Amino acid sequence: MQKKISPARAIRALMQQPGIIRTLGAHDVLTAVMVEQAGFDSVFIGGFGTSASLYGLPDLNFLGMMEMVDATRRMAHRVSIPVVADADTGHGDLHNVMRCVQEFEGAGAAGIILEDQAFPKRCGHFGGKHVIPAIEMVAKFKAAVAARNDDDFLFIARTDARETDGLDDAIDRINRYCDAGADVAFIEAPLSIDELEEICKRVEYPKFVNMLAYGKTPILSAAELEDMGFKMMVAPIDSVLLTAKIMREMTDVFKRDGHTKALFDDMVDFEEIKNILGLQKYLTLEDQFKD
Repeated sequence: MQKKISPARAIRALMQQPGIIRTLGAHDVLTAVMVEQAGFDSVFIGGFGTSASLYGLPDLNFLGMMEMVDATRRMAHRVSIPVVADADTGHGDLHNVMRCVQEFEGAGAAGIILEDQAFPKRCGHFGGKHVIPAIEMVAKFKAAVAARNDDDFLFIARTDARETDGLDDAIDRINRYCDAGADVAFIEAPLSIDELEEICKRVEYPKFVNMLAYGKTPILSAAELEDMGFKMMVAPIDSVLLTAKIMREMTDVFKRDGHTKALFDDMVDFEEIKNILGLQKYLTLEDQFKD
């Protein structure tokens, strides 16, 4: 029997293949299952979607580290594609960052995003952000690299300095973070196509870009981003936005009609959801293993 490769090795293999890695954000495990079934090679679990899904609250540090680790564990244990997780700031000082790496790695994540916002952090497309000194974040990445057990575990360095200190500072920071051991460079919330192109010209490492719907960065296709020079892209909150819209429509219809028949054509039917969830595999276990 062929040995299954680790999630970290799987994401490293994707990094070595030609083309951009297209990643969708999943705010819950069912969404991640459907991302995998659609044929995507990886899935992203972010703080925005997880905070909305678990608590119905905005991305303003309501989630603790272990709550995000547990959400990542549930997702990573259900899907076979690598899960890239949002680890925020590393949840503290150097010793906290080291524990953060160990917890996410132990949960089955293929890699994590670590960012340089000051605590309390907020969604990268919200205003009012602050960043820590670059030298402190360099130390965090050195500590993070020292803490991982698997050398393939992927570190995506994120800086939010574009808003606070300008693009030049953000580019300088992200190159320093990758010099310190991060594998992929992520400058959050560039404001124009020109800025995206400038990042690709001046950042020396594989580059990650956030295509946040209705956010500050222009939305481009995966093909356009690949032509610019990006290696990874994510649409992080689309599943949350679409779920919110259909739930609002469903509640309106049910309140109006007393049933949801008007939406049946927009639903997967009962047989299809059973197939998505893999019901038949579990129902046949008795026949498979009984004497």
